[in-house]
Amino acid sequence: MNPYETDELLAQYLDFHYGPEHFGVPNYPRACAELGIAALGNSPCVKALDLGCAVGRSSFELARCFAEVTGIDLSHRFIETASRLVEQGALGYQVPDEGELKIERHADLDALGLAETKDRVRFTQGDASQVDPNLGSFDLVFAGNLIDRLNDPAAFLAQMPDLVRPGGVLLITSPYTLLTEYTPRSNWIGGFEQDGRSVRVIDGLRQHLEPQFSLQPSTRDLPFVIRETSRKFQHTLAEASVWKRAEADGAV
Repeated sequence: MNPYETDELLAQYLDFHYGPEHFGVPNYPRACAELGIAALGNSPCVKALDLGCAVGRSSFELARCFAEVTGIDLSHRFIETASRLVEQGALGYQVPDEGELKIERHADLDALGLAETKDRVRFTQGDASQVDPNLGSFDLVFAGNLIDRLNDPAAFLAQMPDLVRPGGVLLITSPYTLLTEYTPRSNWIGGFEQDGRSVRVIDGLRQHLEPQFSLQPSTRDLPFVIRETSRKFQHTLAEASVWKRAEADGAV
């Protein structure tokens, strides 16, 4: 069974997106959305695409700025849950405490200052590597913790010139936890040695995105914490890279 369809992962991601912060680490979906909005500068904030949106917090956060946000995820459970938040504004869930003990939580858009954004967000189930071309192009495309969970990252990146408008921004964040259960070794774009040198994922991103996109201006670390139980947490550093699509005349 796909782990992203289980009750355990659904509750964990709801808490990751809508639950309390831990150890002083800011909410990760919100931090990513803020970075994407800031990267656009004075450029238009009209349409945003959130690929691998999970249960939707980053999509709602992007809608603070954007008039239209589309969130896409492969998980039926995640999209169903995010869509319920659009319809209801809030929902309850349980997280593990200790053994069989559970703690009741609530994801509440109003409490997070996001209630007014839900009318600008829509969620749909789909494969991020095969985005419907009828969606058109976007001012911002965000791929959060996605590139290392794709079967074919190169195919995913090949879509970006069609999905990001000239002058628009692509934001990629990932801890690069490369696993063959998600990505066949033959499809890795980094994380290996080649001709005696280390090839990192950021090198693979450059290979597949340049010259249509340029890195702006360098990468940065974004920490996040995922709660497993009341006494067990994952503390991870994602690398965030902002890529600006060249203008129609080739200028960046």
